[in-house]
Amino acid sequence: MIGLEDRQSLAHDIHTAHKAGARLRLACETAGIDVRTLQRWNAGAGLVSGDGRPHAVRPQPAHALSAAERAEVLRLANEPRFADMPPARIVPMLADEGVYLASESTFARVLREHGQTTHRGRAKAPRSGRPPTTHIAGAAREVWCWDMTYLPAEVAGQWFYLYLILDLYSHALRRSVKFFVQHLHLTTTIILRPPVDNGAAHSTRLWTAA
Repeated sequence: MIGLEDRQSLAHDIHTAHKAGARLRLACETAGIDVRTLQRWNAGAGLVSGDGRPHAVRPQPAHALSAAERAEVLRLANEPRFADMPPARIVPMLADEGVYLASESTFARVLREHGQTTHRGRAKAPRSGRPPTTHIAGAAREVWCWDMTYLPAEVAGQWFYLYLILDLYSHALRRSVKFFVQHLHLTTTIILRPPVDNGAAHSTRLWTAA
């Protein structure tokens, strides 16, 4: 939609170029409009009053619900038996009783206009979950993390359990141990044993990852 001032400016520029010898079609293409658009502006009041679509008076559709029907839709939706049901369940239940007042989309639109589609029912409104806890490492050897994965063995159906301990800050591998069985005692032994990094001693502050 082109505003009135922009229309007048485009029409003036196109008229000036056309008087200077430019073809009208090419001048309109350069301005970004069609020749028929310019002709429509000149034939009507397009260069005087602008686009009339925003202020046009549109008749109400013949099949639109009346105020009384919209009130009835709202009343039915707020009955105790329908108070916790969405329109997709209300309309079929009314149809089983031989009652048809409006479609599901119309029920939803009326309820939305009255702010009744956000949460219906006695159940508590859904709440967003808490953000996951996290740990921040500002330097190496402050936070260590561990995990376990499976390594296939030469025997089908058997696996090795590979335990890895990483430095969260540098992502350096501090220790890797492989066991044939998984046991809580082995896991505890690996976690409590300080990882080795060129023979240096480390802090025993460890965070375990599930």
